[in-house]
Amino acid sequence: MSSEIVVVPHTHWDREWYEPFQRFRLRLVALLDEVLDRMEREPDYHFTLDGQLACVDDYLEVRPEHRARIEALVAEGRLAIGPWQILLDEFLCSGETIVRNLELGLDRADKLGGAMMVGYLPDMFGHAAQMPQILRRAGLEHACVYRGVPAAVTTSAFAWVAPDGTEIRTQYLPEGGYGNGAHLFEEPSRLAERAAEFTERMGRWGPGPFLAMYGADHSAPVAGLPAMVRELGARMDTLDGFISGTTEGLPRVEGELRSHARANILPGVISVRAHVKQAMSRAERMVERYAEPLAALWGAEWPGRFLDMAWWRLVDASGHDSVTGCGVDETAQQVAARIAEAEHLGQAVRDLVTAKLAATVPAGGVLVLNPTPAPRRSVAFFEVGGYDGLGVPAQTLEYAPTLLFDEEIDPAVALSFIHGTELYGRHVTGWEVEDGVLTFTVARESAVPFNRADLDGSLDGVTRVRILAEPRRTVAALVEVPALGHRALAPGGAPAGDFVPVVASGQALDNGLLRVEVAEDGTLTLVAPGVRIEGAGRIVDGGDVGDTYNHAPPAHDLLVERPESVEVEPVWSGPVVAALDVRRTYRWPAHGGHRTGEPDPRAWADAPPEDGPRAVEETVVTTRVELRAGEPFVRLAVEFDNRSTDHRVRLHVPLPAPATGSLAEGQFAVVERGLSAEGGCGETPLPTFPASGWVAAGGAAVLLEHVTEYEVTGGELALTLLRSVGYLSRNRNGLRPEPAGPQLPTPAAQSRGVRRVTLALMPYGPAVPEAAEHFRHDLLAVPGAGPADLPLPDEATGLEVRGAVMTSLRRRDDWLELRAVAHEAGTVRVEGAFTEARRADLRGRPGERIPVAGGTAELPAGAWEIVTVQLR
Repeated sequence: MSSEIVVVPHTHWDREWYEPFQRFRLRLVALLDEVLDRMEREPDYHFTLDGQLACVDDYLEVRPEHRARIEALVAEGRLAIGPWQILLDEFLCSGETIVRNLELGLDRADKLGGAMMVGYLPDMFGHAAQMPQILRRAGLEHACVYRGVPAAVTTSAFAWVAPDGTEIRTQYLPEGGYGNGAHLFEEPSRLAERAAEFTERMGRWGPGPFLAMYGADHSAPVAGLPAMVRELGARMDTLDGFISGTTEGLPRVEGELRSHARANILPGVISVRAHVKQAMSRAERMVERYAEPLAALWGAEWPGRFLDMAWWRLVDASGHDSVTGCGVDETAQQVAARIAEAEHLGQAVRDLVTAKLAATVPAGGVLVLNPTPAPRRSVAFFEVGGYDGLGVPAQTLEYAPTLLFDEEIDPAVALSFIHGTELYGRHVTGWEVEDGVLTFTVARESAVPFNRADLDGSLDGVTRVRILAEPRRTVAALVEVPALGHRALAPGGAPAGDFVPVVASGQALDNGLLRVEVAEDGTLTLVAPGVRIEGAGRIVDGGDVGDTYNHAPPAHDLLVERPESVEVEPVWSGPVVAALDVRRTYRWPAHGGHRTGEPDPRAWADAPPEDGPRAVEETVVTTRVELRAGEPFVRLAVEFDNRSTDHRVRLHVPLPAPATGSLAEGQFAVVERGLSAEGGCGETPLPTFPASGWVAAGGAAVLLEHVTEYEVTGGELALTLLRSVGYLSRNRNGLRPEPAGPQLPTPAAQSRGVRRVTLALMPYGPAVPEAAEHFRHDLLAVPGAGPADLPLPDEATGLEVRGAVMTSLRRRDDWLELRAVAHEAGTVRVEGAFTEARRADLRGRPGERIPVAGGTAELPAGAWEIVTVQLR
């Protein structure tokens, strides 16, 4: 056995955490100034810069004159940078965000001399199942991990296997993680003794050489380190200089790494600051599934810079101390702003393309676009003016008011209301004066220029002003739209095509595929062929005296699950959409535990210290229960005003059959999990897990709009709607033996205010992935903006994909680049207006040519293979 120690000096840099980004950056600049100076003075010095280019970019924005110094050290092989743009949380972003993160990091590193070709994942709170395939398809042959490794791993390296069978050699960081060598050089007089202790410890994990990660959070190694390394009889290198070899003979670990056996994985980050997770998922969908595909297929000039800016913000937000919400409130605010900007950029690109298409549709018509790569018949919502049928099944949901203003007023004051052509949020389309009344007519779109000068000489005697809007109504229409294509509708004509209407009767909704009944307690009964689910949608509130990292129930928890009163109000009665509002009033404790001084995290007395009655907040939870024609699921929108603190709110779905585990859609995969979690390190292994698009257990499925924490417990599926806490980390957390960070107050993590969550329920079956695709990606409808006499354009197909689920479609140079994941082995079939096709890797580098015949390309794919195809 070789006893050689290989010392890898490094820093672990949290870009933002218990301080906001710019305050951390000030310290980063000072640290890297010191590292560069030291490396240039001591030519044996090596340094691994945490596997993320964000450190370099953040430094060079302040010190652009030092770029050449970094390039020189990278070229010498002494400074290791990349491959990530940022060290992400793998479960709180989409698979596509993971790919773009790696793509950005590798490209940026190449411009500085080349990336460290190790998938360095030192501090993530567990690892996604498909990470080995992602790394391998980007050209990386090694990974390096710390948290989440199961107890079965007893060696310092293992073969990590993705669901498609891809395996990658993975370096495990036992005995202290990325700081396992941090104390080697603290006492120079004891170097030999410390080296012997280190070798003995690491020898339990296999033969040498032994990796000593010499570094810690936000710190630079000491001066004179190369001399001490030589005295130790060790070697200094970068991480990729140490890692080598293949997976041959190594133990195999399959799928995701979410074990608590070796280290804390801090699962409570999935549910804290849920509004940030909601915003992240919404922004990702806007960029991935609306802006990029629409611009790629139907846009003019490719808006690459706008999309790049959106992706930079999404990737920045995906940091493992960012989207997780486990930082101070200032950090969470900055992350939320970043995510909002990404969504705004996506919306701007989307609107740019739809405006171009809307100009081909006559005013009064509607253009409906399909964001999914298969033909689809779904409900679209939009406003119309004059209405005498659209040629499709439709239903009026509400009428907009036509009289917007009618008062005695000085007309000069009324004219000041007009900005250009805008008046009361609409555009002036005409005016008239009669019997002392000035009447403006306004519409959503401006038809003719409005000139105030035309009113001169017409205002004498005017004492009253009226503003009349064109008649408008909100319509739900059942529309059939081609794959990734669009279809125009215009008023006129009887509905075409048969459909089974939705019927609302009393407190029940039925669309022929699913019947939903509201019980006296406000819960739902779902009835489908061969399946009955009773009591769905039960709301349970309980205490949470944990922190942003870990849920911790009080020692004497009070669960509130029975409402004080229930009201049901009809909203829409069909035939395209039917809905009911269910209002349940609860008395939730105002506080989930004592908040004075240093609280005992497991103590919740029956009364506060004053021995008076516990304060309560009367909270109304309104659930809109919506059923649409043709959908095998019922949509729920749950809303309440959170005025309580230190608590957790969950929605429960009883399972129609016993569950032995769960299925959850995540990053390019559907993961099967058991009913428990593996423990061992001290952190209580709660079996709460993340799900991105959907989760299923015991015959019931829940479709999700954003990454959501769930647990299978007591024959039910429990989904966390809100987790409200007041500390970044508690020094005393009943379910975690040591702090996860500093004990700092995070009052905004109590998430006071209105919380609104949308999800859908259905029986589990093969239709669930398609249903989740439709639930998360509504049809997009925009009003026609062309001349009224313009002929209606023909419907158009964009691209159709069969045999795989699309995750991305964009332009890369003069090619369309499609990415999809095959859920089972078979053939992926792509149809569209293209004559060339080729495979590509996750960096866009071209591979083998694919035969094309009649605008169709077919390629074999294994189960859970991530397929990237370029078309033109």
